[in-house]
Amino acid sequence: MKALLSRAPGGPETLELADLPDPSPGAGQVIVAVRACAINYPDVLIIEDRYQFKPPRPFSPGGEIAGVIDAVGDGVEGWTVGDRVIAVIGHGGLAERVAVDAARLNRLPDERDFADGAALLLTYATTIHALADRGRLSAGQTLLVLGAAGGVGLAAIELGKAMGARVIGAVSSGEKAAAARDAGADDVIIYPRGPFDKDGARALTEQFKAAVGPRGADVIYDPVGGDYAEPALRAIGWEGRYLVVGFPAGIPRLPLNLTLLKSCDVCGVFWGAFAARDPAANAAHVARLFELWSAGRIAPRVTRRYPLAKGGDAIAALTTREVVGKVVVEID
Repeated sequence: MKALLSRAPGGPETLELADLPDPSPGAGQVIVAVRACAINYPDVLIIEDRYQFKPPRPFSPGGEIAGVIDAVGDGVEGWTVGDRVIAVIGHGGLAERVAVDAARLNRLPDERDFADGAALLLTYATTIHALADRGRLSAGQTLLVLGAAGGVGLAAIELGKAMGARVIGAVSSGEKAAAARDAGADDVIIYPRGPFDKDGARALTEQFKAAVGPRGADVIYDPVGGDYAEPALRAIGWEGRYLVVGFPAGIPRLPLNLTLLKSCDVCGVFWGAFAARDPAANAAHVARLFELWSAGRIAPRVTRRYPLAKGGDAIAALTTREVVGKVVVEID
């Protein structure tokens, strides 16, 4: 089989397309013939050895797949060859076949495209856990979403609206503003590109405050970090919840006096650990996502598609911070 391999730490240009033996399923596993693999920011980090998990090399990046079961191992019940599935696997998805623990599988409806299926779980499951469990978002509250045109940002807009919140999307361009509005944002602001000096940070704070209103934001969803974090935190409301989702703009340093003055919470969001520690709660969230997907209230937006041989280009696209929605590698 073909696989895109990381043999040494480095950027997307270091990935190599190679021939490997076909995998065999272990006990409790299936082999999935991968049809699509969504690309996410952890794929940028994992090949550079900057992610919290460091697989032994060589390995294939790509943690979110859709495909067809090709073989079934001992002890697997409820799954057969030919079933269409999606799964979050951490890494290994940029390959024609991959062994997957059966417990990680979710069934992909027949009417759904493989690329859309691959783009669903990681972004939406992270976001529903963030908003429901960590942010305790409820109807009538105000949600400020940074990076609102990326995969998780659009998911936050859609899920925020499904929860009855007023949603403000914050983006860096007119094209991204249009995508945020299309996803259902009640209002959208276009912020300048960082880094910011003191005057720039102060201006961004005022921009956030004007958008969320005098009561401040009840929940702030931040998958961006960097110089955007402190101005956003300054726009939070009394007893608000600031959700730490990711840091493509850098890891910020927040002045903790703001948390005292606003009596607010800064909440980390680590969906993978949550899913492992509380699989029943995660399964309930995923079931809810499928209900919302079926009802048309959420929909992954796949805006760029690449073949397996160009998987490095797919990962490189995320480093530009210009991508709207999701990037997917399709495998023939």
